[in-house]
Amino acid sequence: MNTTINDIKNSIINGKTVLGIELGSTRIKSVLVGQDNTPIASGSHDWENSYVDNIWTYSLDDVWKGIQDSYKNMANDVKEKYGVTLETIGAIGFSAMMHGYMVFNKAGELLVPFRTWRNTITEKASEELTKLFNYHIPQRWSIAHLYQAILNGEEHVTDISFQTTLEGYVHWKLTGEKVIGIGEASGMFPIDINTKNYNSKMIEQFDELVASKNFSWKLKDIMPKVLLAGENAGVLTAEGAKLLDVTGNLKPGIPLCPPEGDAGTGMVATNSVAQRTGNVSAGTSVFAMIVLEKELSKVYDAIDLVTTPTGSLVAMVHCNNCTSDLNAWVNIFKEFSLAMGIDVNMDNLFATLYNKALEGDPDCGGLLAYNYFSGEHITNFEEGRPLFVRTPESKFNLANFIRVNLFTSLGALKTGLDILLKDEGVKVDEMLGHGGLFKTKEVGQKIMAAAINAPVSVMETAGEGGAWGMALLAAYMLNKTENETLEEYLTNKVFAGKVGTKIAPAPNDIKGFDEFMKRYTNGLPIERAAVDNLK
Repeated sequence: MNTTINDIKNSIINGKTVLGIELGSTRIKSVLVGQDNTPIASGSHDWENSYVDNIWTYSLDDVWKGIQDSYKNMANDVKEKYGVTLETIGAIGFSAMMHGYMVFNKAGELLVPFRTWRNTITEKASEELTKLFNYHIPQRWSIAHLYQAILNGEEHVTDISFQTTLEGYVHWKLTGEKVIGIGEASGMFPIDINTKNYNSKMIEQFDELVASKNFSWKLKDIMPKVLLAGENAGVLTAEGAKLLDVTGNLKPGIPLCPPEGDAGTGMVATNSVAQRTGNVSAGTSVFAMIVLEKELSKVYDAIDLVTTPTGSLVAMVHCNNCTSDLNAWVNIFKEFSLAMGIDVNMDNLFATLYNKALEGDPDCGGLLAYNYFSGEHITNFEEGRPLFVRTPESKFNLANFIRVNLFTSLGALKTGLDILLKDEGVKVDEMLGHGGLFKTKEVGQKIMAAAINAPVSVMETAGEGGAWGMALLAAYMLNKTENETLEEYLTNKVFAGKVGTKIAPAPNDIKGFDEFMKRYTNGLPIERAAVDNLK
């Protein structure tokens, strides 16, 4: 069906739209979505975290100014495109960067500045809790922050009445409801996938651990209530409407869906919420998520466990380094071109070099590179040194050189994914790729497919991002039929007929990547020597 401007206008007036707002680390994006699940208006606001008293933080003032500006820009976009004032919306959903630490007293006042996921100040708490629960607790998780504050003897802990995350806080202020989506909850505290709630045994273990402190609270009393995708999470109050839309045009009473984390909205935006699917986001950093069919056999430092917005277990491998070193080499080629008097277009340069890599030897001709701009926890490096190494016998040519730099951008990720795919026998039918590595048609896909030995697809909608994913969760709550799962809703009503490309791994490339990985693993002492000796 062809949607006309008039159709869209009517859907806006009649409140048939949905709105997703995501607070990312550098941008707050608002996306208004029409009845066919495609974006019809958007607005954004750029912001940056601050480093105050050794803590990465955003002030509450910046949170609200940012949300209001992003919403206003979206509402202005509606007015400009369709000539109507936005007064009502079918449903709204909020998403943000996961994890971190926000604690409030009985009066609803923030006790200490918001500590974001970026803070690596909870190492002792992370280690002790991982041991206690026999479950990997990353440093950025909310429970690690809480326990570290207890270990530090911070006075504010006795006054805690409520602990939540950034989108949980925003949702609470707009609706009065202290709730959170299960995907986001899984980055606060471990989830029991059978009960779809916090793991009760671990909650008891934590309460016993801190019993001698005699706090007035027990852990489950201060945590937000866990909700699943599709459940109602409250309505926009009169105060909430004024807080979101400072013009006063937006009417209260709009339903809100459970607030979700950016991992969950990424899964929704790439239609990878079903078991045996996954998605990989490859840009400056790289992470891959695979929806599991069962629990892993043991605890791995390299693997974080979270859930989908419906509570299925997800294994996540996150690496700090991906395309930065690759981009630096491409810039060297640009400098060379300019020195030769040739002004090249960067998109053409990337495409030319990336495609050249496909002509290289499957194993990159014996070349070796490390793309570590910063440390990499999966291979145990606290700092990084980008390196390129070869033997006199290596086949050193342009194709192999670009190929090895593409391979190494996935080296640490492959190390983590091999734990899942080879050691744990996790099955993945398809991975959805998004991010800068996949911008050049087919090249990043082919190399990723070789690395994981599974087909990799890139959808045309891959650029829509998390705010769109959040809007889809709001749409699911609003429009789902009885017993319709999120997987069914996305596959049949959102992604049906969407164009994308799917590339299966080539046997030669799989073998070549495995050969490269042997060299990569054996060569790690070279990287260690560089970190230790190149100051």
